[in-house]
Amino acid sequence: MKSNYIKQIFFAISLLVLSSCSDDFLDKKPTEYVTYEDITKTTDDLMTLLNGIHRSLYIRYESNQNENGLGGMMQQVDIAGDDVVFPATNGWFLQVYNWNGVANENAQDVRFPYRTYYRIIRNANTILGAVDKTIGPDADKKVLKGQALLYRAFCHYQLVQLFGKRYVNGVDNSQLGVPLVLVVGNEGFARSTVEQVYTQINKDLDEANTLLVGYTKPNNSHLGLSVAQGLKARVALTQGNWAIAADYAAKAKTGIALMNAEEYVKGFNDYAGKEWMWGSHINEVQTDYFGNFGAYMSRNYNSTVIRTCPKAINSKLYNLIPTTDVRSKLFDKTGVHASLNLPSSFTKYPYTSQKFLSVSTGDSRCDVPYMRVAEMYLIEAEAKARLGQADAAAVLFALVKTRDTGYTLSTKTGQALVDEIWFQRRIELWGEGFRFYDLKRTNSPLDRSGANHNSTITNNVINVPATDKRWQWLIPRAEINANPLVKQNEL
Repeated sequence: MKSNYIKQIFFAISLLVLSSCSDDFLDKKPTEYVTYEDITKTTDDLMTLLNGIHRSLYIRYESNQNENGLGGMMQQVDIAGDDVVFPATNGWFLQVYNWNGVANENAQDVRFPYRTYYRIIRNANTILGAVDKTIGPDADKKVLKGQALLYRAFCHYQLVQLFGKRYVNGVDNSQLGVPLVLVVGNEGFARSTVEQVYTQINKDLDEANTLLVGYTKPNNSHLGLSVAQGLKARVALTQGNWAIAADYAAKAKTGIALMNAEEYVKGFNDYAGKEWMWGSHINEVQTDYFGNFGAYMSRNYNSTVIRTCPKAINSKLYNLIPTTDVRSKLFDKTGVHASLNLPSSFTKYPYTSQKFLSVSTGDSRCDVPYMRVAEMYLIEAEAKARLGQADAAAVLFALVKTRDTGYTLSTKTGQALVDEIWFQRRIELWGEGFRFYDLKRTNSPLDRSGANHNSTITNNVINVPATDKRWQWLIPRAEINANPLVKQNEL
């Protein structure tokens, strides 16, 4: 983060302008003539920057085709877990699957999330540093500030979970987190403590929750009040602040309907789906054919990755899903996927997923889900179960009855009920970027044993204790070289 300030600013501005959704982009001035003053003069200018951030969530920053925005990072944190299975050797994300990339300070697997999240933070800080001085309605300024604060909070939250040790409620969380970057500039920042990072995250979230009251967002790529409440609930769950998690999850899900069974089996490639709270719609003219989320996580796109190494669910987990549960239909135990009419060139493996489908075999576009209302039910249920509240099972039932016609209200209590909620969380949120974080926040070991994980492909990474140092990904060596204030995690 000590790279040249001017280059940083102009990269941020040109990226945001060029990736915004304006129809008259051909009439824009050449990028080299765009100045900071030009792009921060009015609230309309800053709205263009904000739209640029929305678009930047699914563009390729680096040269590697798998380094494609939030969708790529969602895959990383699931592939590093136990529920997504590689049935064959494939170069993309393989070093994350076998945990080599996350323990290599020179690997692109750690550079990618570190750089991407800090780029988004820098762009959010550009808005936050300019918004109060811009010309425009106060209502627009509130929306700009609220969404920028959410982006900054979200990115710091993702970073501290990857590169810091887990947050433990009720103790002094003075372990090293990540640098807190709250201004646009070229100065280097040391790593703040985990406690300090979460304090700032919550400060940003609380302000955003106030600013976005009354805002009606135009589509689900924007972050409205329900997303602000949902992020607050997520963070509180990670911190073990159960009452806050339950409260904000309940607020976030208010007025948002759950999908029925028919909708569910086709509900994961359209950000306008009724359960979606936040996601990216991949614009046809801005698509990245071999880098899109659908190019890796779909079953029907005709790419080398999908043909040779389609993603599968942990067989041990799948076999626990009742046949009456619609979620079992998102995976094929035989690997044939008869309804998709897969070409003969597609290698068939058991337990492969068809949860995510691209537009067609020749079009990898698949909208990317960052938050769905189902998650809010799971957060509220878990938080209430941890608190011992009697209605925890009822909250879980309200969700699961829409998925499983044979499900009955749970009579479990205590840890047994929490375990049931965790199971439902695993099958509900499969492939949506939660599993590594969930294992880490619950201080659980990685356990891929007894399932369809191949020890040769995983490089024998089948069991990893919760105390293993690799749960803290290494800070990129390039960052440490540029900013000596940043200390490395244990090698």
